[in-house]
Amino acid sequence: MSVEHTQAAPRPALPTTPLDPAGTDPFEWLEDVDGDTALSWVRERNAHSAEALGGPAFTETERAVREVLDSDDKIPHVSKVGEHYYNFWQDAEHERGLWRRTTLDSYRTDDPEWEIVLDLDALAEQERESWVWHGASVLRPAPEQLAAGEPRRHALVDLSPGGSDSDVTREFDLVTKQFVPESDGGFVRAQAKGGMSWVDPDTVYVFTDFGEGTMTPSGYPRQVKRWRRGTPPAEATLVYEGTDEDMYISASRSHTPGFERDLVHRALRFYANETYLATSVGTPDQTLTKIDVPDSANVGLHREWMLVRLRDDWALGDLTYRAGSLLATGFDDFMAGSRELTVLFEPTPTTSLVGTTWTRNHLVLNVLDDVKNLLHVLTPPSSPSVAEAATTGWVRSELSVGGELLTVGVGAVDVVDSDDVWVVTTGYLTPSKLGLTTVAQERQSAPEVLKSAPSYFESAGLAVRQRFTESDDGTRVPYFVVGRADLVAGEAGPAPTLLWGYGGFEQSILPGYSGTVGRAWLERGGVYAVANIRGGGEYGPAWHQGALKEHRHRAYEDFAAVARDLVARGVTVPAQLGMEGRSNGGLLAGNMLTRYPELFGAIIVGVPLLDMKRYSHLLAGASWMAEYGDPDTDDWEFLQKLSPYHLFDAARDYPPVLFTTSTKDDRVHPGHARKMAALMLAADKDVTYYENIEGGHGGAANNAQAAYMAATHWTFLWNRLSS
Repeated sequence: MSVEHTQAAPRPALPTTPLDPAGTDPFEWLEDVDGDTALSWVRERNAHSAEALGGPAFTETERAVREVLDSDDKIPHVSKVGEHYYNFWQDAEHERGLWRRTTLDSYRTDDPEWEIVLDLDALAEQERESWVWHGASVLRPAPEQLAAGEPRRHALVDLSPGGSDSDVTREFDLVTKQFVPESDGGFVRAQAKGGMSWVDPDTVYVFTDFGEGTMTPSGYPRQVKRWRRGTPPAEATLVYEGTDEDMYISASRSHTPGFERDLVHRALRFYANETYLATSVGTPDQTLTKIDVPDSANVGLHREWMLVRLRDDWALGDLTYRAGSLLATGFDDFMAGSRELTVLFEPTPTTSLVGTTWTRNHLVLNVLDDVKNLLHVLTPPSSPSVAEAATTGWVRSELSVGGELLTVGVGAVDVVDSDDVWVVTTGYLTPSKLGLTTVAQERQSAPEVLKSAPSYFESAGLAVRQRFTESDDGTRVPYFVVGRADLVAGEAGPAPTLLWGYGGFEQSILPGYSGTVGRAWLERGGVYAVANIRGGGEYGPAWHQGALKEHRHRAYEDFAAVARDLVARGVTVPAQLGMEGRSNGGLLAGNMLTRYPELFGAIIVGVPLLDMKRYSHLLAGASWMAEYGDPDTDDWEFLQKLSPYHLFDAARDYPPVLFTTSTKDDRVHPGHARKMAALMLAADKDVTYYENIEGGHGGAANNAQAAYMAATHWTFLWNRLSS
């Protein structure tokens, strides 16, 4: 909808409520992201929130959060590239950030010597663009190049203006530490949603907006091409083109010596994809052979092995492999027709597979048991042949790290040449630690702690507890609660309490240290709780699928059950219970607001989906129909019961609500938050609204913006819940 007016937005008349989805949307003009009238409304609301929340408490919270974000003592996580260890760093002096590198010996010291590779602040000033780092990929030289001592120099750097999902890719030389100009044959991809990946030093796969008809309805690439250095982008060779119904098309090459393979990836929709082995790419003899596994499965290749991770049951011959299982087979044998698979993991009622990590010779499984991590190291047989696997099998051992109620993350240091892994541990009251160890069985030991984050808040007297409650249908739902020990136990309450949740896209929400939560909430006497509701991945695919589409209400019932349990245990009372959710969690928050307003004293709705009649027509919304349903079909029958924009009733009482979003969010349309806030304001409800101009879906493009946003959240909550 195009709006040309420049005057301030008029206050619309109160529409008939609940809103009629078949009628005219009185606030559709707020979907015009950069329209003058819409932005005038945004500026007016931002000014109101600044006036309402500003003051000494806001300023002190902002300062405390900024100190955490800018701290020089936070862990500089690194990625190994050749002999160097690369890190991206932001602090008070470098708001946009530094891409830098060091050696392992130097990294082990308390004060590593960093070599600056790219200064984003300097680049942003030079090019007058608010660049936000989106990452980089570095080409691994061929074995003969490594043997000749040639350095790793070919990098593709992704940069986003203002933090949007759409970004640019530019080739960068790691030796000269300069971008390679297009005039010198450098690879450059114009701003769009998409990317590039290396084939060889002079060739890339590029998947992006090539013009009309080359993007999917979700706004992602529909085509992938093979682009040769020195040729115009328009002459790049088409490798694969998807259909109008697809979500995302891309391609990549594995550069593991001896196992170089080209793969084309076709995302049909969320939770459904196809992977093709591509040969003779870019020639008349090109062939694409589909890897014949269920569309809902995830496929991973490592050297001679293929892993298949199942989301649904897979009936294969006389066997049925259970959803949530991890299977292994020899890739070449599988492509030749063999269907002999080894079960490496099968879920139980309390366990799920949260991740896998290959090293050169081993596979690490990261398993959750009632939302607590367990690590298993698997060593494959020396050959993927069926006979060999049947004779020796996969050897299993345990990797003991972490502790009670700590989250453990594992990542390979160098998947091609090493069996070393990074190990990160963190907890709600335990600052993060970064360790280094090996998973080679003959040399396994406790991780060598290389870096430890400081304590940003006083944790003496605080406690963490995991609890379980029962949802409406009898399902057992876990949650964590953090705060002063007597408050957590319900012995000294009620206390201001924030309940946080997400519940979607099979994402597991695990314990983690946050200096921001500690300083802005726990130190002030607040209690913090996190609900592991259905829709997430804490108990595998079944936990996620239990809240898909017409079952979405179960996630909201789970969350409401946790809210009631906090009250029943004496931790808080409804007037002092707040909740927050972002993105899909923003839809959760919107449903708490409109379906369970009596349970909460304040609600924060961040970068949310709220208009579930229009969501699939806004930005990337069409890609989420596998999660929520298609509102243009009979699915609207259940979606209208989950659409906060249509559930709002001006005659009902609602708790105070804060809506936050970003003008640069090109994933979840800011119109959702704008329209819901306007609808509630027209009914004279207690609404605070803040929209950051930059930041994308993350909400902030730098630490200053992140600190301001955090201060807005925490000040709103404390003002509403502490009285």
